[in-house]
Amino acid sequence: MSAVCVVIVGAGPTGLTAATLLGQYGVECLLLERWESVYPQPRAVALDDEVHRILARLGLREEFAAISRPHRGLRLVDRSMRVLAEFRRDGEHGRHGYPEGSMFDQPELEAILRGNLRRYGSVTLRGGTEVTALTQGAGGVRVDVTDRITGTRYHVVADYVLGCDGANSLTRAAVGARMQDLRFTQRWLVVDVATDVDLGHWEGVHQVCDPARAATYMRVGSTRYRWEFRLTPGETDEDFRDITHLRPLIMPWTRDIPAEALHILRVAEYTFRGQVADRWRDRRVFLLGDAAHLTPPFIGQGMSAGLRDAMNLAWKLAGVLDGTLPDTVLDTYQIERKAHARAMIRLAILLGTAMTGGGRLGNIIRRVVTPRWRLIPGLRQQVMHSATPALRRSALVLRQRLRRSLAGTLCPNAVVDGAGRFDDVAAGRFALVTSIVPSVAQRAEIERRGAVMVAAPPGSQLHRWLMQGGACAAVVRPDGTVMRARRDLRGLCAALPLRGSCGTRADAAVGHSEW
Repeated sequence: MSAVCVVIVGAGPTGLTAATLLGQYGVECLLLERWESVYPQPRAVALDDEVHRILARLGLREEFAAISRPHRGLRLVDRSMRVLAEFRRDGEHGRHGYPEGSMFDQPELEAILRGNLRRYGSVTLRGGTEVTALTQGAGGVRVDVTDRITGTRYHVVADYVLGCDGANSLTRAAVGARMQDLRFTQRWLVVDVATDVDLGHWEGVHQVCDPARAATYMRVGSTRYRWEFRLTPGETDEDFRDITHLRPLIMPWTRDIPAEALHILRVAEYTFRGQVADRWRDRRVFLLGDAAHLTPPFIGQGMSAGLRDAMNLAWKLAGVLDGTLPDTVLDTYQIERKAHARAMIRLAILLGTAMTGGGRLGNIIRRVVTPRWRLIPGLRQQVMHSATPALRRSALVLRQRLRRSLAGTLCPNAVVDGAGRFDDVAAGRFALVTSIVPSVAQRAEIERRGAVMVAAPPGSQLHRWLMQGGACAAVVRPDGTVMRARRDLRGLCAALPLRGSCGTRADAAVGHSEW
């Protein structure tokens, strides 16, 4: 038997992200993964700039840029490939300093996440191990483990367990949580093809709006392409294993490419679902990623939601473990993340239905209506805007009901007066963003609490953001979320927690101010 602060079950992107964030706070973690190395099959292929920002927080800014490529937005086409509408995204820099949408290969992402994890001596990754049982007691959580290579059985006692073990989560079953069905189930064929021949198509996502054979196409890498096709009743992935049978499906994009130049990497059947777990926490056990929610892929938020879970929970857990924060703050995890995940899943279902549902009548409506969407004021910006909904009110999201507020939204990763961007300056700590010059006593209180002060001088991006939100100052949490915003500084300094692990142990940036 051994003891550890946190056991993380599952070393996919969510588990690796949670482990890295906790490692940055110096928390002792044991990461258990049933596969010995990176699972080789590609799955997730897209993320937005909010999640790109999380990867940068992990220290992977340059590494992820090297393995990803910006995508240009969304193009809706009919079954004849006639363009119905096109929504473009900023392929260079969005409000957080990263492309608003990026394409990548998940095994490559997991490889750099694993490599980066070696920087943190408090984190141990064990592959080839399978968790077989979880038992909660007064002293913590007993985790029973089997070594899949030797057959050796042992157990670990953890203060907390994070279940990042996917759709068929043992962790979820162990705590008696159940998936709530949001009434969306579809069978799709997912195809990954490699070729040295440039297909020469627009470098965004192509959505074929055809209920008879809805499809999605996107370029994932310099030589890799992804297609997704909705399967009809009776079809399975076995019907499309070779290029002869697959070619008719991908012909609209590969018409001039010889078959021998197309190398099939994967053909797999997936059932896309919309589901959310009824409970995300049972005492010392938490659910993250696909263990807590499943979403259709129409807005590219499946893997991203798991990284958002890890970002939301890690700093709270670190604060509880070092005594900076009370255990009650852990209740905010489900309050904030469940509502957000449900909203994103419902949006994915809505857009998927609008783009591919309705049968023949739906096709007629789309042919008439979709080309005119561009005439609706603000619709293009709403469709392609990468900002996700504000988090629900909680003990760490303080806003009045029915009042406009920045609380619960993300602070933009703005350039801060030549000192880098906001995230570089905040360095994972609480921050006070203010356009008001604080008093000497207020500055001393901010420093005493171990927070960083970030000036928002007139004309700056942060100043415009505050003004648009009807505020002059805001407390920003370590995950970049606004905790509270006001027109003055009254009460904001006191809202900051006392110095502790709300700042990373890694070289924290010095607070920057013009004053």
